[in-house]
Amino acid sequence: MMGRGAIRVLVVDDHTLFRRGLIALLAGDARFEIVAEAGDANEGHRQAAATQPDVILLDNHMPGVNGVDALAGFKALAPTARVLMLTVSEDECDLAAALRGGARGYLLKTMDSDMLAAAILRTMTGESVVSPEMTSKLVSAFQSHHGAGTGAGPGGGADADPIHSLSPREREILELIARGDSNKEVARALGIAEATVKIHVQHILRKLKLSSRVQAAVYLAGRPS
Repeated sequence: MMGRGAIRVLVVDDHTLFRRGLIALLAGDARFEIVAEAGDANEGHRQAAATQPDVILLDNHMPGVNGVDALAGFKALAPTARVLMLTVSEDECDLAAALRGGARGYLLKTMDSDMLAAAILRTMTGESVVSPEMTSKLVSAFQSHHGAGTGAGPGGGADADPIHSLSPREREILELIARGDSNKEVARALGIAEATVKIHVQHILRKLKLSSRVQAAVYLAGRPS
């Protein structure tokens, strides 16, 4: 039985094992009630409209519509719900986009269960919550946003070239995909997971305003050595 006043939660995540594990974890805590689950943003929208949850735990990188892009829909369909991004992405652009889009928090899937529960409770008191690992990136994202177009150099700044927005790891990956390496080969070369490489490639393409790995290779090849 759920306790009176339990926080009603909708979980939206395309990874079935993670979603079911998270639901089992929260269902064992009387402070929370799982009212629905969804494997993509479209189903999440339907469930949000039907159940009007207090909190929506939303993954970002999902097939079809990304979590960040789905935020406006959740706000329209369940206006009183607090949306918490729960993701593997540590990219400051994703963080900034989520907070600008109306998310009340940005949490990493690596956090432990006690911290997640505490974050949900804090959200219900009106706080915004960000994983500790993302705090410095939040500051960086804020500074980048407010520093844009301030005339910090000829033509509006020396870093107008979008390649300067890439992190050192993203620059490494760009160079590897430009030479024709697959995600698997990049992962092997850098000692990271293939899924992590895939996320980095998505970030690289978005930051450079490109649509394919081929365009990325051409872009890098056309730059001065």
